[in-house]
Amino acid sequence: MFDSEFVDPQEALGMRVEGEFRDLDDPDCFVWVRSFKDMDARTEALASFYSGPIWKEHGRAANATMLNSDNVLLLKPAGGVHPFTHNLPRDKELTRSAVQGFINLNICSLAPGTEESFSRFFRENVLPVMRDAGARIDGLFVTERSRNGFARLPVREEETVFVWFECHEDQDRAADYENRLRRNPIWTGEIYPQMDSRCWRRIDVSRLTPTSRSLCAW
Repeated sequence: MFDSEFVDPQEALGMRVEGEFRDLDDPDCFVWVRSFKDMDARTEALASFYSGPIWKEHGRAANATMLNSDNVLLLKPAGGVHPFTHNLPRDKELTRSAVQGFINLNICSLAPGTEESFSRFFRENVLPVMRDAGARIDGLFVTERSRNGFARLPVREEETVFVWFECHEDQDRAADYENRLRRNPIWTGEIYPQMDSRCWRRIDVSRLTPTSRSLCAW
């Protein structure tokens, strides 16, 4: 339903559906990312879509499939990586023969007010090591503090997070990458412990695979 009814109408209103994913550890979970030019454009686009004919026709059926639609983070780019530059343009979607890839979605929960220092530490210390080990980092994000201008869609407020999208060709390549990190004494002895100590709980990692219309893929 999402692919056939919701992707194109949303993008026609100025939104961009950057990625759609299945969660390998939760078969009932559907993860997706959409982007907007700015917060005002977000409010206008969401209001237009959810009061428009497409949602009026299909919204009830979509809602019937969902137990929880409130697990939403409002994010902005953290800098250091321009987000989703490897995404295929939508008008080239039909030219690909298949969709492949494996994505680790990582969410760090931080103390309020520490996101900028964490982001700087990540860019200067963590990111180079990850890239050297073979990861493609498709985006770094922090909590967007602006007011949610479309209250019909609640977001996880009162949280401070840092998020990164780590992409690999497949699960075997991801395993090779993780092994290279574990063999790096600077990573295991210095960088990862420092990163972990800045998070107030264990880093939340979701293992994702792209769906057939996901632009974020390998």
